[in-house]
Amino acid sequence: MPSSNARALLVVLDSVGIGGAEDARAYGDDGADTVGHIAEACAAGRGDRAGLRAGPLRLPHLAALGLGLSCEASTGRMPPNLAPPGEPRGAFGYGVETSRGKDTPSGHWEIAGVPVDFDWGYFPARQPTFPAELTEGLIRKGSLPGILGNRHASGTAIIDELGTQSVASGKPICYTSVDSVFQIAAHETAFGLERLYALCRIARGLCDPFRVGRVIARPFIGDAGSGFTRTANRKDFATPAPRPTLLDDLSQAGHPIVSVGKIGDIFAHRATGTEVKAAGNMAMMSAALEAFATLPKGGLVFLNLVDFDTDFGHRRDVPGYAAALEAFDARMPEISARLRPDDICIITADHGNDPTFRGSDHTREHTPILCFGPGVAPAPLGRRETLADIAASLSVHLGITPGEAGTSWW
Repeated sequence: MPSSNARALLVVLDSVGIGGAEDARAYGDDGADTVGHIAEACAAGRGDRAGLRAGPLRLPHLAALGLGLSCEASTGRMPPNLAPPGEPRGAFGYGVETSRGKDTPSGHWEIAGVPVDFDWGYFPARQPTFPAELTEGLIRKGSLPGILGNRHASGTAIIDELGTQSVASGKPICYTSVDSVFQIAAHETAFGLERLYALCRIARGLCDPFRVGRVIARPFIGDAGSGFTRTANRKDFATPAPRPTLLDDLSQAGHPIVSVGKIGDIFAHRATGTEVKAAGNMAMMSAALEAFATLPKGGLVFLNLVDFDTDFGHRRDVPGYAAALEAFDARMPEISARLRPDDICIITADHGNDPTFRGSDHTREHTPILCFGPGVAPAPLGRRETLADIAASLSVHLGITPGEAGTSWW
C-alpha cells in the first residue's frame, strides 16, 4: 500500500515477547511466555500491588488490535482477558527471530532488515569473567586505580553491593550478563558522567576483538545512607550493523527519520536521523507522538520503550510489568488520533523477558506484530519467518526497495 503521503510509526515494546520460540530450549528458555504468563498471573491475583494495580490484565486497545490472537497463534493459548471484543482493528501476527542471540541489537537489527548471522562474544560465568588484556587495557587507558565487580551480576544488585566502595575508591563497577555486554557503572558526580562515557568509548574499542555487542554506561546517584539509584543517563555503545539496515536505505533515499529512546545507541548513531531522548516509557511515548505530529511525508519515527525490560523484566516484577503494559495501552488512542489516511503504526518487540521465569535475563520468544492505520484492513499476518518482514513491509509502505532479508505482507 505505498503512497506518496505515507508515514510510519514503529514501536518496539522492549522484551514484550509472546512465547513459543522453537529454539528456546537451546537458550535455556523452554516454556517462557512474557505476555501469556503475566496475563495468567494477573488473573490469579499474583499481579496485584497496593497502590499500583489489581485484577486481570487490562489491555483493551491492544486486545482489539489482535494482541491476544497473536499470542494464541504463537502458543496455542489465548491469554486471559486478551481476546478481542469483535473483529480485530488491524493486521496481526507474530514474528520468529532468526538472529543468533537474544539481545537488544539482534532483535532490533533484524526488525530493521539485518538478521544477525554470526555468533556474538560472551563472557563466561566465572570470576573474574573478563579477559586480563581487556581489564588491564581499560585500567591503563582510562587512568583508573582499578575496577570492581568483574563478574556476572544484576545491575541494581551489584550497585547496591559495591556503590559505596566505588565512590570511595574511584573504581568503576564492571559486570556482564548472559547477553553480549560489557557494563560499566559509576557515580554521576563522584566519578563524572562524561568521564564514564569516555571510559565506555575506550571499552568499546577494547571489546571489539571479542565481538561484544554493546558496552553500556550505567550511571547512578545516591550514597550509602540513602541508597543508590540508576539514572536515565544510560548510554549504549553498540557495534554497528554489518550491512545496511532499513534506516540506511531510508536515509539514502532522503526520507526523514526520528529515533526515540535508545534507537540511536542501538544502531551506533548511523542513519538514525534526529535523535530524541527522554526518561521513562511515558515521556518517550510523548516525545514520539510529538515528533510524529510534524513528521514529513515518507518519514519514519522509530521508538523503543525500554522500561518493560530494564525496570520490570530483569527485576522479575510481575505487577510492575503489568502496570507498564496497561499504561502503554492507555496511550493507544493518542497514536490512532495522530494517524493520517496513509499512515501506519507497527507495534512489535525485540525478544522476551518473562518476569515469571527463572533467572533475570532475556528469554527467547516469538514477538507480536500489530499493524494498523486508517487504510489497514483487519487480517491475520500469520507466522512471519523473520522479524525482517517488518523492514520489508515498511520499505514497501514508504516507497523504497526492500532489502535482501524479509518478505513484505503487503
